[in-house]
Amino acid sequence: MTGAEMVIQVVADAGVDTIFGYSGGAILPTYDAVFRYNDEHRKENGQDPIPLIVPANEQGAGFMASGYAQASGKVGVVMVTSGPGATNMVTPVRDSMADSTPIVVICGQVPTAAIGSDAFQEAPVSSCLGPVSKHTFLVTKPELLEETIRTAFEIARTGRPGPVVVDLPKDVQNWSGTFKGSGLLPVRGYRQRIHSLQDNLLDEASCEAFFTMLKGSERPLIYAGGGVINGNASEELRRFSARFGIPVTTTLMGIGAVDTKDPLSLHMLGMHGLASANYAVDDCDFLIAIGARFDDRVAGVPGKFAPGARYIAQFDIDPSEIGKVKSVDWFHVGLMKQDLQDLCAYGDRLNISPDFQQWHEEISNLKETYCLNYDRGSDLIQPYAVIEAINDITGGEAIISTGVGQHQMWAAQYFDFKHPRLWLTSGSMGTMGYGLPAAIGAQFAAPDRLVIDVDGDASIRMNIGELETAASYDMPIKVMVLNNFGDGMVRQWQKLYYNARMSASDKSLRKKNFVKAAEADGFKFAVRLDNKADMGRVIKQWLEFPGPAFLEVIIDRDAGVYPMVGPGLTYDQMITGDFMPTRSLVQEEDIDNSEMF
Repeated sequence: MTGAEMVIQVVADAGVDTIFGYSGGAILPTYDAVFRYNDEHRKENGQDPIPLIVPANEQGAGFMASGYAQASGKVGVVMVTSGPGATNMVTPVRDSMADSTPIVVICGQVPTAAIGSDAFQEAPVSSCLGPVSKHTFLVTKPELLEETIRTAFEIARTGRPGPVVVDLPKDVQNWSGTFKGSGLLPVRGYRQRIHSLQDNLLDEASCEAFFTMLKGSERPLIYAGGGVINGNASEELRRFSARFGIPVTTTLMGIGAVDTKDPLSLHMLGMHGLASANYAVDDCDFLIAIGARFDDRVAGVPGKFAPGARYIAQFDIDPSEIGKVKSVDWFHVGLMKQDLQDLCAYGDRLNISPDFQQWHEEISNLKETYCLNYDRGSDLIQPYAVIEAINDITGGEAIISTGVGQHQMWAAQYFDFKHPRLWLTSGSMGTMGYGLPAAIGAQFAAPDRLVIDVDGDASIRMNIGELETAASYDMPIKVMVLNNFGDGMVRQWQKLYYNARMSASDKSLRKKNFVKAAEADGFKFAVRLDNKADMGRVIKQWLEFPGPAFLEVIIDRDAGVYPMVGPGLTYDQMITGDFMPTRSLVQEEDIDNSEMF
């Protein structure tokens, strides 16, 4: 086989069923190998076994692979050319690293002999992508190509998942050799760490210490993060929570780890988390962090986070996260799925059945007293009402993808999620433009699911070219733009902390006609909703349309994201706006604008 043929054979052997990417000179041999592989292995129904999905821009391909990976739990694959093709992948790779999303990026590169000569479309891939990826390979020995690609998949999906980049010179792709069909690179240190994780089971002493803290508490609370979903431990978390009666709140990336409608679910905590969840963190006396890292969106003031907790326990797959932000009293580094199973088994053996009924009643009261609310009598279309109307139809079963900004937080707050891998967003990096391409990737991963991109007028502009991609492949995704004519989250901060000086955030003078843009890109359903009375009817038509459908909603420009924990403040200083009660006496103008955005 040629090196290019070997790459595609290993990709096929890894179970890959979709590749996202954009071609170019340095990756042409491998693109040709994809064509020939599909031609030789075409299914009886005429479908290619590994379709190659072409975006408008390489960044879109990266986010498609991320959405595919988040929705499926499998490794997403991106294939791009050298130079600008590779550098356009920097943001998606960093985004995937920050949110622990497994993707493999195969970059074309100039021939080996030309590396370092500033050849046409050469870029230092290892220098550009190495610092933001889990691992980067530069293949200079073609006889190791097969093992390198196979090892890239291994590293991407094992341990704490993440992006792996393979820099592939053109001469290595054109080289011919014997395909062995097996073998990995000898990355001994990495495999030793993975094996130590798998072998590090909870022993009797650790279980006893954990349950001693649990039995000594009256108000335990689980704080679950994206690590639960990445570790495929959602089912075990739900069983653990129900078995011992422990309420659960999740981070932005942990949404869906538990059913948001479950009585023990408090939904999302944090800067824009639900007030009931944040107050429960303040009230709890035993905080159990599972796959969560105490990041600044949750623990803005680490020393005052969970101030009433006598004990804090932490489960994680990454030892570097233990005690990194917040000191803990008990921890375990291992596979969460196995750890939660072992704790349940220990509790069963010793017949541990704590009674937290009073705490459950307190949780119920918190959820009732501090529930989400907004101006329901307004004549303007409120974004919260739009999402509630969609949620009434989808019932927590749709895949929801978002860009970044106010619309992202509204979607996180007001949608329900019955299962994991239904919520796709850019969490740690907060990358505008993520939503639309991620939705396309998710639709390829889950063709039978309803996939909705909830976007903002500013965020969708970043990768609006992917509207054409969705229409070209006839993907039945539903794209909604909540249009408030500007960078809503930035404007909210400017109104609160900068005396309403809207520096570069007001887009009311922009000329974009989103409906015409969607129509020009091939959307047969493209509608603007600007009358509150039409909301129910139009949303139903949009969701029921059989192909790709676009909806622009003109919302109240002054709609804000509340609750809000201001920068440098604690949960007991949370502001909830005009329509939700609060425990806080802090006024919006009291917040220090010098802290982190």
